[in-house]
Amino acid sequence: MELSVIVPTFNEAPNVAELVRRLGDALRGLEAEVIFVDDSTDDTPAVVMAVAAEAPLPIRLIHRERPTGGLGGAVMAGVDAAASDLCVVMDGDLQHPPEKIRELVSEYERSGADVVVASRYAGGGTSGGLSSRLRVLVSSASTAVTKAMFPIRLHGCSDPMTGFFLVDRRVVDGEALRPRGFKILLEILARQNLRVSEIPFDFADRHAGESKASLHQGFRFLTQLGYLRFGKMSLFAIIGGLGAVANLLIMAALIAFGLDYVWAAVIAAEATIIGNFLLIERFVFRDMRDAASGVWVRFAKSFSFNNAEALVRIPVIYLLVETWHVSSILAAALTLIVAFVVRFVFHSLVVYAPRNPVASSAARRVVEAVDTEVVKPGEL
Repeated sequence: MELSVIVPTFNEAPNVAELVRRLGDALRGLEAEVIFVDDSTDDTPAVVMAVAAEAPLPIRLIHRERPTGGLGGAVMAGVDAAASDLCVVMDGDLQHPPEKIRELVSEYERSGADVVVASRYAGGGTSGGLSSRLRVLVSSASTAVTKAMFPIRLHGCSDPMTGFFLVDRRVVDGEALRPRGFKILLEILARQNLRVSEIPFDFADRHAGESKASLHQGFRFLTQLGYLRFGKMSLFAIIGGLGAVANLLIMAALIAFGLDYVWAAVIAAEATIIGNFLLIERFVFRDMRDAASGVWVRFAKSFSFNNAEALVRIPVIYLLVETWHVSSILAAALTLIVAFVVRFVFHSLVVYAPRNPVASSAARRVVEAVDTEVVKPGEL
């Protein structure tokens, strides 16, 4: 078998026939199979079997009565059962166009990558299938935060949240994976140092049925992200928290000495900007300094961004105090909480970004050691 296509499904009965038809057309001439790994509570398994009887390519069904690991667990069950080492993972709702599979295979053969990602955010890709501006915003923000938490391993991947990708299962350490949500690609890339290549694709509208996105899925994603990386960001948070306390103490002291609260906020911000940079340089991003720009360039980027952020944050404090009569200290605290996430993303993706896509081998060895600090379920 040249290729195995893994399709995890949950109540996707209306999409099965059209998906198989388009897969048959797209994979004509290839020795390929399709494996549906189904966790449905409707008649999806019966529909798959009926369609398989007349399908132009081999169809297999794995129906899980007791699903474990969510969609990620379903994907890994399909990968384990595949007849080919080369596996394409895609959703069953036709938002991932089957016609792109040959391009994934061609890019795999051309690049020699371990994983080829179909990206909504690579050149020419689109995310039009997201149903609202809110979902577009949530998707973009989630991608940015995720890449910030794994800045080296996800450096070459613009869309680690996609569910459409090709992977050579021989390079995947199944024992290291702990699938517990629907972002299995993130799980694979965050736990191993793999070579990644990309192709763009247009994220289409659903063919039929309703989106499975929900607050529950969002919570599972955050839980998965926390399991994968509860190191660099937490240390950044500790330093940010200390800086916030220092900021508020300096501001309170200056106000107590009679200085206007706006000027007190400005002075407190400048003092903590410098202090925070020195601390994160030493303790948070130490492993990324060798591959990044020089220290003065890093300081200039950090200082400029934080001052630009302060120019936005301090007027917001003024608005909260003068319009809604919020305590000046409470207003400063609220704006610092929001600023924390923005600062972390910027420092990970910009201030400490590698000078080129491939860091020095020495730096990469250190980063690999840091990026494999994964919290095991029993350790929480």
